Amino acid sequence: NYHNTPLSLSVMPGEPASISCRASQSLLHSNGNNYLHWYLQKPGQSPQLLIYLATNRFTGIPDRFSGSGSGTDFTLRISRVEAVDVGVYYCTRYPPTLGTEINYSTLYF
Repeated sequence: NYHNTPLSLSVMPGEPASISCRASQSLLHSNGNNYLHWYLQKPGQSPQLLIYLATNRFTGIPDRFSGSGSGTDFTLRISRVEAVDVGVYYCTRYPPTLGTEINYSTLYF
C-alpha cells in the first residue's frame, strides 16, 4: 500500500511544492534500485510517468521535478510550480501489484 501526503496541495505559480509517499514495505531491491515510480494525471488525460526508480526523470520531464528517498519513504519535489503541473500525483511500485491500495495528492491553484 502507498500513502501520499498531503492529500490536497494548494500552491501559487512559481512556488515550490513537495509530496511525500510512504510504502508499506521496502521497495529497495538487492540491485540497489528503489522500485518506486511517480505519476501525474492531468485533467482529462491518461497518467504520465514523471520519475522512475525513485530519482530518475522520465524523458521530456522538466528538471523542476525531482525525486528522492529510499526503502519506504520517498519525496517528489517541484522547484517552481507551473500552471501545467495541476493534477493528481501518485506513487506506486514497479511492476504494479494487483490489489494495491493507493491514495492520491491533488495539486491545484
